[in-house]
Amino acid sequence: MAISVGILGATGYTGAELIRLLHSHDKARITYCSSRQYNGRNIADVLGFFKGSFDILIEDFDAQAVKNRCDVVFSCLPHGTSMDFISQIADAVKVIDLSADYRIRDIQTYHDWYGEHTSANLLKTAVYGLSECYRSEIKTSSLVANPGCYPTSILLALIPLLRRGIIDPAGIIIDSKSGVSGAGRGLSLTTHICETAESFSAYKVGRSHRHIPEIEQELSSAADCHVTVEFTPHLIPITRGMLSTIYVHTDYDENELRECLNTFYQDSTFVSIFKDGFPSTKDVRGTNRCLIGLTKNKTTSRAVIVSVIDNLTKGASGQAVQNMNLMFGLPETEGLASLPLFP
Repeated sequence: MAISVGILGATGYTGAELIRLLHSHDKARITYCSSRQYNGRNIADVLGFFKGSFDILIEDFDAQAVKNRCDVVFSCLPHGTSMDFISQIADAVKVIDLSADYRIRDIQTYHDWYGEHTSANLLKTAVYGLSECYRSEIKTSSLVANPGCYPTSILLALIPLLRRGIIDPAGIIIDSKSGVSGAGRGLSLTTHICETAESFSAYKVGRSHRHIPEIEQELSSAADCHVTVEFTPHLIPITRGMLSTIYVHTDYDENELRECLNTFYQDSTFVSIFKDGFPSTKDVRGTNRCLIGLTKNKTTSRAVIVSVIDNLTKGASGQAVQNMNLMFGLPETEGLASLPLFP
């Protein structure tokens, strides 16, 4: 029997990406889609690229209908909004939340970075959904907090090294670049093509990006000590893709670092470590993959690690489907075996 799937906020970039991935998922069937902006319309009339392939009526949110018709719900709603809907259905269906509402374990930290939390009682039951690092916890969870895109690209590169204790948890510098789809589908001057084309800019410079507490929470857990990072995000003129360049101090050589990552991910289909050279965003476009390359600067004792993902897939909807597969005892690769788009 197919898993019945609901999607809240189905017409945004992450919602549309979920539909694209689930459409080729042999064990899942989308039975419910909501979007307040397009309530009552057919989704193929809103997202024209679905015409002839996927057809469903967009409905207003109805908690009882969700409970009756869905086994699992993906919430693609904004932070601060998602929790209000999830709190109405989490007692009856499995939920994968793509907002930040259940990623931060400490309620005061959430309040400091995002504002008031209206369903803090659910925080203790939520599992952080970094698939390769928390498989066993995800398998038994009914509420998964899907990681942010920047954190996914960073944490997959650093957690194994910090758990092994072969890099210094102090002085980590992270320089990340994202395609404009990471800003969402809503209209914004800063992501208008006239503003972003032929341009490359930093934003949220200093300790101001909301992914910082999420990154530090998970790195601190891996290192078993408090970790503070220097994180600077950049906007680059591509639609989708994310590249993080990470600088760490280490006394270990390049081969030892690579061996640590290879051992940690030996059973992880979606994470690959380059033997030499470095990956590009085009290498993962449209896939659920994370590719990692690294080198060691012997003069400075710094290692440079480059990690790439597709921000909409591994950084959002693809990882969400991977988590659904874990929650329902399916192979992690189900519905996610697509090759990169080329050129």
